[in-house]
Amino acid sequence: MKRKREEKERATAASTSSSRDDGLGSGYEVFLNFRGPDTRLTMADCLYNGLIGVGIRAFKDNEELRFGEEIEGGLLQAINDSRIYIPIFSKGYASSKWCLRELARIVELSRGNDEKVILPIFYDLNVDDVKLKTKLYRKALRKHKSKYGKDLAKKWKKALREVFQN
Repeated sequence: MKRKREEKERATAASTSSSRDDGLGSGYEVFLNFRGPDTRLTMADCLYNGLIGVGIRAFKDNEELRFGEEIEGGLLQAINDSRIYIPIFSKGYASSKWCLRELARIVELSRGNDEKVILPIFYDLNVDDVKLKTKLYRKALRKHKSKYGKDLAKKWKKALREVFQN
């Protein structure tokens, strides 16, 4: 079952990629930002397949990023080119440095740009968790601060708060 799903996703991604040069502009229209273990096989999958099904070019990362890699290549290009960003906030979202790195880039690109839109989804958690009004995300950010430093944790904290200002 899982193999069939992965084959279907690859085929869909291939057809999406090949349709990128159809005169409608290059790149993706929508970038999905989510924590794989929390939402990949549920909300992210459903949303991605729905978008693709109606002809919207959407990016959903199908590969686990390796520790130590930077946001670059196709991932960075997909973020830069997209007009709509859909972060799917889940309980484990803030524990992922990759989610937070992507979110920081998304917020940076959206800042003062009316053509870039962030449409957050809250999956099995409260908006106050993302706004850092509860312990859930604050605890994850404290761990990141001790591991990656004060500056990076501060940048990610600012990005989480700024999502609601765009």
